[in-house]
Amino acid sequence: MKSNPRVLLIEDDRNIATGLQKAMRVNGYDVVLQARGDDGLNQALSEPFDIVITDLRLPGTDGLELVRQLHHARPKLPIILITAHGSTETAIEATKWGAFDYLPKPFEVEELLDLTGKALESSRLMSEPVEMGGTDATRPAIVGNSKAMQAIYKEIGRIAATPVTVLIRGDTGTGKELIARAIYQHSDRAHAPFIAINCAAIPENLLESELFGHERGAFTGADARRIGRFEQAHGGTIFLDEIGDMSPNLQAKLLRVLQEKTIQRVGGKDTIPVDVRIIAATHRDLEAAIRERHFREDLFYRLSVMTITLPPLNQRTEDIPDMVRYFLRRYAPEAGVAAPSITPEAIAFLQSQPWPGNVRELENTVRKALLLAREYTIGVDHLREIMARARQPLAASEQSHAAYITALMDQVERGEVQNAFAMMLSDLEPELYAQAIQRAQGNITKAAQWLGVTRLKMREKLKEYGLHPRQENSNP
Repeated sequence: MKSNPRVLLIEDDRNIATGLQKAMRVNGYDVVLQARGDDGLNQALSEPFDIVITDLRLPGTDGLELVRQLHHARPKLPIILITAHGSTETAIEATKWGAFDYLPKPFEVEELLDLTGKALESSRLMSEPVEMGGTDATRPAIVGNSKAMQAIYKEIGRIAATPVTVLIRGDTGTGKELIARAIYQHSDRAHAPFIAINCAAIPENLLESELFGHERGAFTGADARRIGRFEQAHGGTIFLDEIGDMSPNLQAKLLRVLQEKTIQRVGGKDTIPVDVRIIAATHRDLEAAIRERHFREDLFYRLSVMTITLPPLNQRTEDIPDMVRYFLRRYAPEAGVAAPSITPEAIAFLQSQPWPGNVRELENTVRKALLLAREYTIGVDHLREIMARARQPLAASEQSHAAYITALMDQVERGEVQNAFAMMLSDLEPELYAQAIQRAQGNITKAAQWLGVTRLKMREKLKEYGLHPRQENSNP
């Protein structure tokens, strides 16, 4: 079972420290407290932590020096700096030295929780190694050794060591983020930041600030200067997912970054140099978007200096057996199955399917099959039932809840389902999380409260089910 993220909180005000510790523990974090900067630095260097949150002004070693030393020793450990009013310039300097971000006092606990979630996700993307062609289910892997995938592995090897921009193309669910991470991890920027932004998940007015930062007073609510993801990624790599959804206004500003290697914060006049490698990804037909004047042709050519095109799953069906075995091992502990198995006929059945959702759809199907079959060998009938359910999800059908449960219990009596509760969760949970985040207009805190789960669990489920509502990351 995955343990809670371990947080080191360095704060000399005991009341603030205790209050933050309680709030973070409620939201699924294990928090260790330190009151002095030197003690906190020593503990962060000697023990494993997932994130460090530190005040700027501390006895012993101040927050600025702590950031400098800790980032030098552990460059992929995210550090969030808490700053007093009026010390924003110092906080920006700390960010340039390696802090993930900073939060000016006074702040709401929800702001810190949002920032912590983003920092942990950024750290995961940098730290989890992506294996190419492997089957080790304990780590993320790009699975498959077909000719098509072998060509892609070679392309990653050629591209990774060069500083050029890369455009990753492919249908939804083909694994574009894993390819981007593999390029980053095999590049000479692997020890520098890797920042991922989903351009389709953030409204245009907030996306510009997210990318380029803003000056104080640039818009309502901009109470302090904030640097953007390009400045945070200085010296490293930024991954712009779903670039085809970016507005024409932001396309023009991104083009300027590529041409001049500089940015301007929203509401600012200063030109700020940035050294960032850009990897972009899209499932859209950009050539058609160019013809329809929805995407800039000059930006397209700047982004596609090197291009990797991922084939849909139905064009590399010889990889499906390896993928199935990988997913069986990966999700067997979750289903409580010690030695998962599947019949050759079931494998052949999976290879015959069209897979419009590609690898992600196959992954979800195997995961559900484990729950349905439990300790029994997965057969074709299990898969047919799961895929029939997927074609007519409960939310879209005219079944009442009572009728659904009646049908499920009939299957239990016939011995077709071994764990009715797990199957019900498998059917209903994705729709529940999707509706919660959509009705909450992307507000993770509100959606989590409605469902009675922690914010951390909410983020994990959104990631697990590939839910990216437009406002999901809109919190500043």
